[in-house]
Amino acid sequence: MDELKWELLTEVQGRLQADLLKSYLEAYGIDVELFQESIGHHIYPVTVDGLGRVQLFVSKEQAEEAHKLLDEYNAARE
Repeated sequence: MDELKWELLTEVQGRLQADLLKSYLEAYGIDVELFQESIGHHIYPVTVDGLGRVQLFVSKEQAEEAHKLLDEYNAARE
């Protein structure tokens, strides 16, 4: 069986926040994949009961660097 290639980096509330974070990480060369329940990203986004949550996955090879960038990103937002 193949080893998993992706690792969960973080989970955010809403597609807008996920897209912003994805763009930030990609600017540093980090490959990012988003996962969200399909009902959560229609014309009228649903944020009840966790349906608006978006998970960001990064490749295992880039996970350490991605975690450092995420820490910097979060520190800058405070």
